[in-house]
Amino acid sequence: MLDRTCNPEGDAHSFSPTDLRHAVAARKGLPYVLPCLRAPAKEGLLKKLNEKMSSAALAAIRNRRGHRPFSANRDGGDTVIASYNVHKCVGVDRKFDPDRVAAVISEIDADVIAIQEADKRFGARSGLLDLTALERDCGLIPVPIMTHSTSGHGWHGNMLMIRKGTVLNVRQLKLPGVEPRGALVVNFDFPNGRLRVVAAHFGLLKRSRQLQAKAVLASVAQEEEMPTVLIGDLNEWRVGRRSSLSPLAPVFDPAAGAVPSFPSRFPVLALDRVLGHPHDLVAAVEVHDSPLARVASDHLPIKAHIDLQSIWDRSYGNAHRVGATAEAVR
Repeated sequence: MLDRTCNPEGDAHSFSPTDLRHAVAARKGLPYVLPCLRAPAKEGLLKKLNEKMSSAALAAIRNRRGHRPFSANRDGGDTVIASYNVHKCVGVDRKFDPDRVAAVISEIDADVIAIQEADKRFGARSGLLDLTALERDCGLIPVPIMTHSTSGHGWHGNMLMIRKGTVLNVRQLKLPGVEPRGALVVNFDFPNGRLRVVAAHFGLLKRSRQLQAKAVLASVAQEEEMPTVLIGDLNEWRVGRRSSLSPLAPVFDPAAGAVPSFPSRFPVLALDRVLGHPHDLVAAVEVHDSPLARVASDHLPIKAHIDLQSIWDRSYGNAHRVGATAEAVR
């Protein structure tokens, strides 16, 4: 269905953006083909097409001018940080099921996780997850913030949860744009060093995302220098000069490590990102693709392996590696 061409190394296959268009066209013809097939053949065809489409989309992203893939092994990091847009706990089957989302969070097994759309958007903006169960089953507890309501979990739907480490300070940013959007800027103290995490959910409009990227940079510039991760649903899959994330350069590398995470049943767009400063902070990025994750939300979670200790040894020395005074979360 797709033309495969060997890459220069000759040990794998790659797909061009043209292949992606062909695959989309092929998928549009499925309503005419599927009725003629038996159930096992239908499932096999859909599975193969989904796999090829995802491969083609990822190859198209990687082949875009300016993209820089990670070459490190995913086992090289010492801290795992993840991002998950839980779609207000409504799955692709249109069922509201917070327990299913919690099970996916448990599967991810992250030390820090940024969650988007953790609250109802209108009305009381109450939280949707069982935080007590998440602490019991996953060891995750929320970073304390000022919420829009006493029952809310996040700041404009953004919530950070940690399994280990200490919170040094928290800033809540109101991001510019047409839609109400926000970001959390949290400094952590981990056994291997300090880490700043900026958890954000950018807007749907390109101009808004550009302004939001600049706002994040301005906020980070006011903070002390330390390894920093920008993570969340940034609503941008393009790389290079056309990307709305280009204002993040050179502090972050907006062209690195994009992995398709949307839509969850058929992931072709890298809307969810993790970007590191310095650029070699992130050892590897992967999408968490499980049967449960494919139905629990319209996004798949992504997770990054952070090589925090090596970054401190190489770029910062031992100065301020561990905070002398800190407010423990637990």
